[in-house]
Amino acid sequence: MRARLGGGRLWVARGLGGLAGLALAGVLAVTLATTVWAQQLVADLSSHLIAITTGFTGTEVVLFGTTDGVGDVAIVVTGPKMPALVRRKERVLGMWMNTRTVHFSQAPSFYSVATSRPLDQIVSKTLLERQQIGVPQLTLAPQESLDAQEQAEFRDALIRNKRRAGVYTPTTGTVSFLGDRLFRTNLYFPANVPTGLYNVEALLIRNGEVVSAQTTPLVVSKIGFSAEVYDMARHRPITYGVLAVLGAVAAGWTAGAAFRRV
Repeated sequence: MRARLGGGRLWVARGLGGLAGLALAGVLAVTLATTVWAQQLVADLSSHLIAITTGFTGTEVVLFGTTDGVGDVAIVVTGPKMPALVRRKERVLGMWMNTRTVHFSQAPSFYSVATSRPLDQIVSKTLLERQQIGVPQLTLAPQESLDAQEQAEFRDALIRNKRRAGVYTPTTGTVSFLGDRLFRTNLYFPANVPTGLYNVEALLIRNGEVVSAQTTPLVVSKIGFSAEVYDMARHRPITYGVLAVLGAVAAGWTAGAAFRRV
């Protein structure tokens, strides 16, 4: 009886050891496959921080990378999502007045796309909509209940406002290949670029499908005196208002004293 029990324990131990080995092999296989898939595309930025100072007039960041073979590359830059308002103006009694306001709670504060070839030549419309590649494919849903026509009108107005402000690029940028594998593109950020955490997504496309992707973070932040003023205006508005009034009074008094001397 003891011998049989001992043999049973030995058989069970061996069985458990075999199952553990199989499980470990499975985990290693999945990890290896994931690593190989991820290495089909590797990309990085020349800088992961855009520092906005008092004299900031806009800047460019270089994105560069490599692929494991021939394919098309698309770069999608998305700023932090923020609330946005769209107002409709109409003439009332001879004056232009805001007659309707629509709220968008999740609108990207910045959006740009760069590709190695025109989008309609490398991916289908279905994939564009699924990956939200390109401004027309962005999900921009208003909070208010609108019919289809009104929703389209206010959505188009929001996109026009963003493009007019320069935070939605009106044209697609260019990704340049150096040979079959190395690629690069310049990402431009205007002077009024919103602060926050940006996602820079690089997509490798083959035969109309995304076969690999990599997301790289980019931080846009105010630094120095401008950051202190911005923080005060946002978190201590009363103090900011008092100091602004005192500064205006002091500037007026100084100017008046200078003229009196003359």
